[in-house]
Amino acid sequence: MGRLVYAANISLDGYLEDEAGALDWSEPDDEVHAFWNEHERHIGTSLYGRRMYETMSVWEDDDWLVGEPAVVQEYAGIWRDTDKVVYSSTLEEVTTARTRIERLFDPEAVRELKESSTSDLSIGGAALAAEAFRRGLVDECVLLLYPVVVGGGKPALPRGVRLDLELLDHRRFGNGVVHVRHAVVH
Repeated sequence: MGRLVYAANISLDGYLEDEAGALDWSEPDDEVHAFWNEHERHIGTSLYGRRMYETMSVWEDDDWLVGEPAVVQEYAGIWRDTDKVVYSSTLEEVTTARTRIERLFDPEAVRELKESSTSDLSIGGAALAAEAFRRGLVDECVLLLYPVVVGGGKPALPRGVRLDLELLDHRRFGNGVVHVRHAVVH
């Protein structure tokens, strides 16, 4: 059975992006990128909301990777080897391989996907992840806390949901980023 893992880069005050929608403060250095590569290597299926899918679909294209560090190029291959499910009522078609669209987020279908999976699943996109948290579907949180306070923006974790967590792992990177991995206590 696969675990559903919510993984994100977040500011110290708990945001995925600042009030202007900027993410520039969370650009990973090579050490952090290598961490994400290793994490993503164990994901068999990624569940995305439309906006997160559109952001991540850049990894399908090789053109911009020319001249990028090896760790960045490696991530592209890992991402391409992962199955992707996009939850969207507006997206007409997908532009990446190994990708399908689901019009509605069906918690029971996600439970069945977890039960039938031989590898872990990830969930990305704040609104989609919040719904999965509310439905008790998320098993782990992997958060990289960046040493920056952005003062507002898109919250990384859902409002109005209580989660009891158990610390499984932690690490400090050379650039001051701190990794924490928690199990959601169901």
